[in-house]
Amino acid sequence: MHTQRPDVGAGETSPQAVTVRYWAGARAAAGVDEERVSGVATVGELTARLLAGRPALAAVLPVCTVLVEGRASEAATVVAEGSVVEVLPPFAGG
Repeated sequence: MHTQRPDVGAGETSPQAVTVRYWAGARAAAGVDEERVSGVATVGELTARLLAGRPALAAVLPVCTVLVEGRASEAATVVAEGSVVEVLPPFAGG
């Protein structure tokens, strides 16, 4: 397993930060299984922060589905502190 990177949003990890979990190709691009990010209000702000901190995600993130608390989201979707956000690349197979 990969180690968790400290909070991308600040110098220290906040218990009220958003937890971002990466799956499959997104995990490989991010280089971690999950991380915590604080100081974001929307999915658009979150993805911009993730891309700034992990440039390799640029190849994967645009085709990923981003779930907030298990629901598909858009850039304008509000992300409440303490939420769990999942980054899921497309899956092949049947």
